[in-house]
Amino acid sequence: PDRDALRTAYTKAVASKSQMLIVARVGPRLAGFCSLTVKNNLWQAGNLGHIDELVVDGCFRGKGVGSRLLEEITKIARENGCKRIELDSAFHRKEAHRFYENAGYENRAYLFSKVIR
Repeated sequence: PDRDALRTAYTKAVASKSQMLIVARVGPRLAGFCSLTVKNNLWQAGNLGHIDELVVDGCFRGKGVGSRLLEEITKIARENGCKRIELDSAFHRKEAHRFYENAGYENRAYLFSKVIR
C-alpha cells in the first residue's frame, strides 16, 4: 500500500471520535491489531459497530490473540452503545470465516463494493 496514504488514514482514525483502534502485544512484539467504527444505523435504530480490520501476525495465529482482540473490541462496541457488531471477510478467507463463526458471528449478507474515482 501507499505508505503516505496509509499514514494519513491512520492519523485520521486515531483522531476520530467514531473509530477505535487497539493492539495486542506479546512481550515486546506487536501481535495483532483491530479497529472498529461506530455509526448510527436506522436498521438497528441505534449504534452499529463495524470491525474494519482484524489482523494477527502469522506467528501468533491459533494462540488466542485474535479471540482476545475480538473480546476487547466487543467491549468497546458495547460501551459505545452498539446493538450489533459486524465485519466483512473476503470469500477466499475460509480459515477466517471459521474463526468468526466459532466466535459467534453469523454469515447473514453479501457485501457489495464498487471503486469510485
